[in-house]
This record gives sequence, C-alpha cells and structure tokens, in this order.
Amino acid sequence: MCNRYRMTAKQAELAARFRVEPIYAPDESFPPPELFPKKMGWVVREEDGTRRLDIMRWGFPHQVKGASGKMLDKPVTNVRNLSSPFWKSVLKTPERRCLVPVTDFCEMAGQPGKMKQHSFSVPSRAIFAFAGVWRPAPGGNVFAFLTCEPNEIVKPIHPKAMPVVLHDEDFDGWLSGEYDSACALAAPYPSQLMMLA
Repeated sequence: MCNRYRMTAKQAELAARFRVEPIYAPDESFPPPELFPKKMGWVVREEDGTRRLDIMRWGFPHQVKGASGKMLDKPVTNVRNLSSPFWKSVLKTPERRCLVPVTDFCEMAGQPGKMKQHSFSVPSRAIFAFAGVWRPAPGGNVFAFLTCEPNEIVKPIHPKAMPVVLHDEDFDGWLSGEYDSACALAAPYPSQLMMLA
C-alpha cells in the first residue's frame, strides 16, 4: 500500500507537462510537496473533452468499526480490487478517472523502530502519473489511485503492491478508454525504467 508520495513540481511545470491551464496565481505554494492520506493533492482530469488541473483530498471516505464499537473514518487511498463494487462504478465512468502527478513515491521497510524510507522515481520523467479515480464527497472532491503487483525494483521493499504508473502514451486510454482497456493498464511499470533512492 502506497500512502506517501511527493509532488515537488510547481503548478506551471504541471500545466506544461499535462497541457492544461494553471488554476492559481503563479506564486502558489499549495499543496505541500509531501503527500499523505487526507491531504490535498493535484489531479488532472477531463471535463467536456478538455483536460484540467484540479486539487482534491486523497482518500475515498470509508468508515470502519473500531475496537470500542465506535465508527472510525479510514479513507481508502489505494484501488487494488478493480472488480469490487466500491470501485467499479467510478472505473466504468471515464469522467471519474484522473491522472495523479508524482515526482516520486515512498515505501517503508525494515524492523519496527528501524524503518527506512525508500523512494522510487522514473528518471526519464521528472513528473510521471499514477492511474487515479475521483468522485465528489461531502467536503469536496476526493481521489485515490490504483495499485498492482510490484515490479522487480519495488518487490524487495514492498512485496504486496505498487502504484499503477502510466506510460505517457497511455494517458488518453486511461482518461477516456473503455472499462476493460483502461483496467488492462493496471500493470507493473517496467523496473528498468525506474530508480530506487
């Protein structure tokens, strides 16, 4: 499960990278570069056939019963089971798919108390993108991103999953493709194209 990533590029760089219009004044310093669940992050989505930059909260609202029996808010940040009714409706609706811009993502590994952070990037792309989904929610729009089996560079650090990193040529297919072809993009990114720091 990936619950930490970075987006250190500024809005102007994002606008150029994804061919969208900036939405804030040039001196913006929001959102912060380090992203955690429940924090605001950039997304790129399509509206009426045009890509647009947006800011949304990371994590679909979800409640679970705590040990005391009280309901706790536990936002769902990663989409793994694509056939789950929880995700299928947004995945089947191209307008609810988005790109999540990223400069690197992090996984923790090691013994409790001695955990070390490992960062993964795509050296050929200063800004890359996760396959994401979004929807309206009380308090504003929310997003999550897909995960898949880990590739050979991620697996030793995090053997359960990795985010779905899209190739540039798959952006259009993810944002506007049919359900089956879009879901087929949920595959490990080639490890030889990534770097571990």
